[in-house]
Parts: sequence; C-alpha cells; structure tokens
Amino acid sequence: MENKQGQAIAIHLETIVQQEGETQNFVFDLDGQLVKIGDTLYIRYKEETAEGQVPVTIKLLPDGSLQLIRASEMRLRLKFEYKETIESHYKTPYGMMFFSTYTHDMHVSLKDQPTAGDIAIDYDLFLGEQKAGEYQMRLTFTA
Repeated sequence: MENKQGQAIAIHLETIVQQEGETQNFVFDLDGQLVKIGDTLYIRYKEETAEGQVPVTIKLLPDGSLQLIRASEMRLRLKFEYKETIESHYKTPYGMMFFSTYTHDMHVSLKDQPTAGDIAIDYDLFLGEQKAGEYQMRLTFTA
C-alpha cells in the first residue's frame, strides 16, 4: 500500500562511534515520518545539531540495501549493503571528500500491524584509504 503523505512515527536512535581508541554513545528520541512510495520505504526525521535542524532520510530499498541521507549544507549520502564496500563522496565548502563504508552486519525488521520496525547497522567508515571509525547504528520506530 502506497502512502506518499506519510505516517507519524516515534523514533529511538542510538549510535555508538569508536574512533582512535575512544567510544562515544549518542541517543536520540525523535518524531519522524514513515513514507512508502512503490517498493521503497522512507524514514524521515530532523536531527538537532549545533548548526540547527538537519533533515535525515533513511531509504530502505527493495534490493535489501539501505541509504542514509543528511540534507544539510553538506549533503551526505551513505549506502549500506551487507558485506560490501560502497564508495561515496560529498561536497563541502572546503572541497570534495571521498569516503567509503564497509558493512559488517545489517538487519532490518518491519511490522505492519502495528506499524513498527528495527534497523541495525554495524559498519566501518573510511576517509580515502584510512579507517576513520567503527559505527553501530540502532534505530527503532513505532507508529
């Protein structure tokens, strides 16, 4: 069933970042929107940053891959496929940055009645050839 207007959802998002021997844990409870267009599911929310609110979209594709899009001044698009390295880039005021993700583990579980879901992604982020960090993202949503 297509739902281009979207359905209001409550989102619980946890991200664990390991960089240079240090671990940071970020936890957010957010209001969001779930939109289905064709076979693609979109989870949309706004992330609070020092620069203000940044629109974020998580795109669940029919082939099982997932995209994370942050639409700030510097548009960031990360793509995740299980056990795959995906190269990407984004334009910053300082020039183009090249990076890639390697997804160690990825799990998506969705329910219709009631509308709910869980997304878990464990990945490494590389800037060029250098590993920038290890990330664990856990997103749970309910209507």
